[in-house]
Amino acid sequence: MTQVIKPIETDSKLREQYWINSLNQHLDYLRQKSPFYKKSLAHLPSGEMFSESLDPLKDLARHNWDFLAVPKTEVIDYATTSGTLGDPVALFVSEKDLQRLAENEKNSLLLAGCQSTDVFQLMTTIDKQFMAGLAYHYGTRALGAGLVRTGPGVPAMQWKSIHQFQPTVLIAVPSFIPFLLDFAEKHGIDANATSVKKIVCIGEALTTGDLEPGALMKRIKSRWNVELISTYASTEMATAFTACSEKSGVHVQPELIVLEVLDEEENQVKNGEQGEVVVTPLGVEATPLLRYRTGDICHYYDEPCACGRNTPRLGPVLGRQQQMIKLKGTTLYPNMIVDALNEVEELKAYIIQIESNEWGGDELLIRCAANPSIEKAILDTLRARLRVTPKVSFESAEVIRSLRFADDSRKPVLVRDLRG
Repeated sequence: MTQVIKPIETDSKLREQYWINSLNQHLDYLRQKSPFYKKSLAHLPSGEMFSESLDPLKDLARHNWDFLAVPKTEVIDYATTSGTLGDPVALFVSEKDLQRLAENEKNSLLLAGCQSTDVFQLMTTIDKQFMAGLAYHYGTRALGAGLVRTGPGVPAMQWKSIHQFQPTVLIAVPSFIPFLLDFAEKHGIDANATSVKKIVCIGEALTTGDLEPGALMKRIKSRWNVELISTYASTEMATAFTACSEKSGVHVQPELIVLEVLDEEENQVKNGEQGEVVVTPLGVEATPLLRYRTGDICHYYDEPCACGRNTPRLGPVLGRQQQMIKLKGTTLYPNMIVDALNEVEELKAYIIQIESNEWGGDELLIRCAANPSIEKAILDTLRARLRVTPKVSFESAEVIRSLRFADDSRKPVLVRDLRG
């Protein structure tokens, strides 16, 4: 099975017309089925586009059940967000939504160059109301491929499974891979002699904002000759953005989601500019959303890709709109700090902590599980890359791990924002 580039992915006019038609159908569905949008759209004449964006904190969190657009008896799965912007909220999934999720992930894996003959090792959780794990489970089935469900962590089990079942593709959070390689080197395992050829990476950026290989990608590639595939998604989107073989950003799936990237005045940004990602998932039955503000800041690209697609693409998430940091005149986002810290090879585990000082300004603390002798390397790297000098503390690996996986979280937490 190979990925076929659809006409909607190459013809921008065809895509725009498809989005207009789909949005009109979407608006009709919202007016008929969604309690929240029945009220929100009541003032809007039929056929007129909705101009306001959905605030995930004010609207989705406060009126969660009002977004349910099918009878509760038709909900077959309850997913929740990770709670990065506040308390987790529920996204309800119908049978139709589950089939859409499977098709989404099958298309995503095909775009990544995967095939039905691949065997996947799923190194993320499928429980804990985590939609991504569910998507990969059903997506690999739709692809017709084999799947080994190991879940996160436990390097010994991961390598045992790799040797036993010979997976060709891993699905993993990329910051776990250096730990996996450390275990391999310690126990005489040659990663490059295994069956693994590709890693589909979730939850963390692999490239810089200008699409160059990031520090984490370089660290992995220097030790393991595997292809690393960037992805971007959220529970609310019910859709994955995925990098193609050209590594020129992650592609939108235009038949499944409408993409906008907006500046502070809510105007669509131009090619190469950055803004907030706003999405309208198409074809979602149980929890349909309209112009959902993700809070994620990404670069936007709409020039044709060398792979043959003409669909809009996104760069990696620079950070959340709410997590922007201002330090002595310098504005930055947490993921910029993450990429810089990943250059310090001796730094294995850390937490970025953002606090408010007594004057109401932002303070940055890097909490590390490492030898204090690397403090100079950390500070020198951050000064050179970002022109900031944070505080640095050194703590036990147990403390840092408890913070990274607080409350048994589904994925590692790298940023603790304690402001306000």
